[in-house]
Amino acid sequence: MKPTHGVSSLIAVATYNERENLPLLLSQLRLHAPTSHILVIDDNSPDGTGQLAEQLAKTMGRIAIIHRPGKLGLGTAMVAAMKYALHEGFGVLVTMDADLSHDPAVLPRLLAGLCEFDVMIGSRYIVGGGTKDWPLLRRFLSKAVNCLVRVLHRLPARDNSGGYRAYKRYYLERVDLDHLLSVGYSFQEEMLLRCHRAGARIGETPILFADRRQGASKVNLKECVRSLAMLLYLAVPRFLGGPPLAPLNRLPKETLHEFRKTA
Repeated sequence: MKPTHGVSSLIAVATYNERENLPLLLSQLRLHAPTSHILVIDDNSPDGTGQLAEQLAKTMGRIAIIHRPGKLGLGTAMVAAMKYALHEGFGVLVTMDADLSHDPAVLPRLLAGLCEFDVMIGSRYIVGGGTKDWPLLRRFLSKAVNCLVRVLHRLPARDNSGGYRAYKRYYLERVDLDHLLSVGYSFQEEMLLRCHRAGARIGETPILFADRRQGASKVNLKECVRSLAMLLYLAVPRFLGGPPLAPLNRLPKETLHEFRKTA
């Protein structure tokens, strides 16, 4: 699935038991981002999400499917999407949830923001953003984690844990995707940290994050604890030295200058 012209965008969604949500999601992506290509990464969903994706791809076109042997984690799914985007020559990668909690109608704003920024975040925690139908405890924990990340890693964004994002190709090339440490939900913070370290300008546009309409949440206590531990580990260099982060891929300095002139 090669992009046909210009700076083409790829929208990637990771799925596990999302059969009920997938048809509406894909139709909404076509409506709001008609020229974008779509990638579905399915972790051998028991409910047949992967097979349904194949059927929809035949009728809708410009949809590719990656079938994985089992539930391997959100982080590894996003790395697969990033490597696919680089290999296939896409200039922009958009990542989002498959459960309709991320509104596809925001896509034009997210993509337009790349005229000024290098990474765009659909943000719950700037003016105009928010969450819908979230219990108080979940809202508190999410804001607490984002506050912790800003303090530990000095990231400029308000919503560092959200997965609704758009990345310019240059920064996917700069990050050493083979040495990312996170496999679960801390992947979002780690990826943002590495892009920031590579010099990316990070922007945000407000979104209203709605709880999933169908199916069950994949978040559990074990994953939350593991992600928190990873965030603390990634902060070790600031306090003890000897960074656990792998070095950035080496690219000529003039590459960034030329990229920003033409992007």
